[in-house]
Amino acid sequence: MEQSLATESKQQSLQITGPDIAGQEIVFTEGAVAFLHTLCDLYADEVEQLLEQRRERQSRIDAGELPDFLPQTRAIRDGQWTIRGIPADLQDRRVEITGPVDRKMIINALNANVKVFMADFEDSLAPSWEKVVQGQLNLRDAVRGTISYTAPDTGKEYRLKEDPAVLIARVRGLHLKDKHVLFNGKPIPGALLDFALYFYHNHHQLLAKGSGPYFYIPKLEGHLEARWWAKVFAFTEERFCLAPGTIKCTCLIETLPAVFEMDEILFELRSNIVALNCGRWDYIFSYIKTLKNHPDRVLPDRQQVTMDKPFLSAYSRLLVKTCHKRGALAMGGMAAFIPAKDEEANRQVLARVCRDKELEARNGHDGTWVAHPGLADTAMSVFNGFIGEDHVNQLHITRDVDAPILASELLKPCDGERTESGMRLNIRIALQYLEAWISGNGCVPIYGLMEDAATAEISRASIWQWIHHSKSLANGKAVTKGLFREMLVEELANVKEEVGSERFSHGRFTEAAVLLEEITTADELVDFLTLPGYELLTRSEH
Repeated sequence: MEQSLATESKQQSLQITGPDIAGQEIVFTEGAVAFLHTLCDLYADEVEQLLEQRRERQSRIDAGELPDFLPQTRAIRDGQWTIRGIPADLQDRRVEITGPVDRKMIINALNANVKVFMADFEDSLAPSWEKVVQGQLNLRDAVRGTISYTAPDTGKEYRLKEDPAVLIARVRGLHLKDKHVLFNGKPIPGALLDFALYFYHNHHQLLAKGSGPYFYIPKLEGHLEARWWAKVFAFTEERFCLAPGTIKCTCLIETLPAVFEMDEILFELRSNIVALNCGRWDYIFSYIKTLKNHPDRVLPDRQQVTMDKPFLSAYSRLLVKTCHKRGALAMGGMAAFIPAKDEEANRQVLARVCRDKELEARNGHDGTWVAHPGLADTAMSVFNGFIGEDHVNQLHITRDVDAPILASELLKPCDGERTESGMRLNIRIALQYLEAWISGNGCVPIYGLMEDAATAEISRASIWQWIHHSKSLANGKAVTKGLFREMLVEELANVKEEVGSERFSHGRFTEAAVLLEEITTADELVDFLTLPGYELLTRSEH
């Protein structure tokens, strides 16, 4: 049912078109709607301009240009300035856990042995209207300490412990619209919806208990997008009579263009920003996507693209050096492993997590991400060893003695093989993830890893790139659209065998296969699989 939430004076310019969700009236109060309306009126149109600038830059890169540091902002990179500061409860972020905004996940994550929980409206959430609304209700309850959950099958009760982790909300990227809320007849940026509702309902309670409205900002591609967020934050602080810098954000550096503008992003957001984060999986996807027309930059099997590869090592070290120079924290990336039930297999999982986290800590990162509470102790142990008892972070590690990191290092081609087993694994992962996503689940355990949209993006974009540049596999087979289609049929059958006939017949695997074929064999690389995926997700809502 369509309902208008606009006053007459606003000429019904803000409308909710999603189905009625229990508790929706608690989220969309008159005050929340008025705030969202104002944000859309002031800032929604500019998002379109920013997305057009992305397209223009991509066209130049497609034509042969390579990303580089901006000559026009050299004064900012060379200048002596720092960010405003870091609140007490964000000084120590040595382990953060991430996950979607469902009720049980929120409680388990806030209770885990971590410093921060990043509650995710983005890559680990399939944004059905129900999930978006319920996510806001769940976080509202979590902030007030009243959240609880009873498992329907076992009756087990989940409640918050005394001293839960610090809460940070990750909003959607600027490219994602929410078709359930229209402003002047057009879908609004999901980022504005997520930000407005979380801030409006929770800032007062968060500040009252010594925390604050904290956000993770994903998918930035440059400092002009950071400037847009700075304007949104400054307006919000003024409207609610808050001191400048009350809102705090951490920006993910998970696109190739953004790595060349880290100083500038910190500068634009210097009143509000506290950290940058190495969003490594999206960054690898962005490397493929940005350099898609460059045949000398084709990546090998996803499993071979590890953080010790030169282009990723340079990215990690430059982020640490840039952040610490400006007084900001440098967060490490995701350990996507999940604990194994078999004792020996689990020992190997923990050993791999340990090696990964040691590399980050040695580079000078102040903290890291895990996707599962069962990995928190391992990651915490590694960072405790590096940070020690005298510090809460590694801001004292400046990396001043490092040689300057050049554009050529950040763009360096990656060695490794393209294998048939790697290609088939990519297909199975992308199939299973897409099926889960269009069914409403954005965070999926597959083959011992917690997959989200970023890892599925790598899987399908890699194959697209191999087809586009007529690459061959290690066994000599040419990667063509025909070969991909053959493998897709075979791997769909393998997935059916793995999940069982009943699960397969009740799922949306055939739809997922059709979508995967469309985006992988398209002549132009589809920007984000979540865009066509969103159409399938929302089609079944009404």
